Amino acid sequence: MEIKKYTQDEVNGTLWRACDTFRGKIDSSIYKDYVLVMLFVKYISDIYKEHKEAYMEKYNNDSVMVQRQMGYERFVLDEISTFDYIYEKRNASNIGSIINIALSHVEEENKAKLRGVFKNIDFNSEAVLGNTKERNAMLKTLLEDFKDLDLRPSRLIEEDVIGNAYEYMIANFASDAGKKGGEFFTPSEVSELLSRLVKPEENDRIYDPTCGSGSLLIKAFKKIPSGKAQIYGQERNGQTQSLARMNMFLHNIDDAKIAWGDTLSNPLHLENDKLMKFQVIVANPPFSLDKWAMGFAGEGTDKEFKMEEGNDPYKRFSFGVPPKSKGDYAFVLHMIHSLAEGGRMATVLPHGVLFRGGSEERIRRKLIEMNLLDAVIGLPANLFFGVSIPVCVLVFKQNRSRNDILFINASGEGFYEKEKNQNKLREIDIQRIFNVYEKYESVDRFSYVVTIDELKENEYNLNIPRYVDTFIEEEMVDMGILNINIAKIKAEITEIEEKMAKHLKNLGL
Repeated sequence: MEIKKYTQDEVNGTLWRACDTFRGKIDSSIYKDYVLVMLFVKYISDIYKEHKEAYMEKYNNDSVMVQRQMGYERFVLDEISTFDYIYEKRNASNIGSIINIALSHVEEENKAKLRGVFKNIDFNSEAVLGNTKERNAMLKTLLEDFKDLDLRPSRLIEEDVIGNAYEYMIANFASDAGKKGGEFFTPSEVSELLSRLVKPEENDRIYDPTCGSGSLLIKAFKKIPSGKAQIYGQERNGQTQSLARMNMFLHNIDDAKIAWGDTLSNPLHLENDKLMKFQVIVANPPFSLDKWAMGFAGEGTDKEFKMEEGNDPYKRFSFGVPPKSKGDYAFVLHMIHSLAEGGRMATVLPHGVLFRGGSEERIRRKLIEMNLLDAVIGLPANLFFGVSIPVCVLVFKQNRSRNDILFINASGEGFYEKEKNQNKLREIDIQRIFNVYEKYESVDRFSYVVTIDELKENEYNLNIPRYVDTFIEEEMVDMGILNINIAKIKAEITEIEEKMAKHLKNLGL
């Protein structure tokens, strides 16, 4: 009998249908965690099951030898933490507790990798999942949805199906969640653009200080064919940090270091009590974060706390302290101070960072004077979930060999695909931007290489239309020909009206 194998689309479809268990009962920003955790458990259980079957055959059902070999597996499970065990108990009155115990066992058996990864999920929560009857009914249905999804590697047609399915699910949840969705997911096409711009190389340290679910880091990592690079990330939201960690494992990245905490007030990737340095940095920080500095205030500080350069032990704000209501440059300065010699950095930001005054203008001026800014790229509006404004990508480099700056305006008609709810960068659009960046050239109505003198004349204002003119002159209209055409149209209308009058007369109307 031929063994059924599953395509990417089949896996994606099954997972998305599993969400029907929760739709209309719980907000998608909450139930996403239950579905994604169950996907992770099913994935490691199916691999465990397939490998155990292979060992049983190899060692002639010698359970002692098989158990010894299973102890060396990528993930170690005991029988009560497998999906099959949970599924058998699906009708139990305490099924929520059974799942929680299974998750704690998974963590315990894999401490080095999975410690705390399920810390924010409770399958027995009455507050989230409702009373016992409702909760048990939902969990039983969820387990039945996943039962027929065979995630054993031998049953999947394409490579990286599970990792891709996880990204697919996160993208759909982000779309459902609207504005909040942008907090944990960067659209795949934008991640792809950033990962090309920073050109990751073998043995690089790759870092995202606001990593969300980790999609940007994974895209950059996948640019290195050998997979020899180290991933570092930090995320303030505990649930999202857990998503990122699971996302790494599902993409077969087992040694990613994803920290949990506020990157600005509590950076956790340090060396010798100083900020760790990275060759590649990619980021999509929260846009114009209000009260970004409150983590520096400490307990008992009054509401009028004023952030000052001296409050930061890592000396990141010597170029200036960003305004308290807009944290964009706080993240930029953190990344600049985390950039290694020869490092490359690309970050998505709102357009306000290009021209706002006050302390942001002073920071912008300093970044340009220090010859760190390499490119300013304008992207179309409505690319991000729940964020309709156009955004820009700023590219920075340490040890730049040139002192002018490339401006690209990729926001115009024809440079992206318009979709009903969200615009999208196509491969041709990404490649167009990257090619011009590689050549570092001026292209009519698309890009312009700006000298430092020009920037000084414009008082370091980086607003893209100042440098890239997208205006297309309309063709001159020949008024003589236009008048002839108007006369012809009038004559045709008169003729039609006369014919209509005859028809009406014949009909007696």
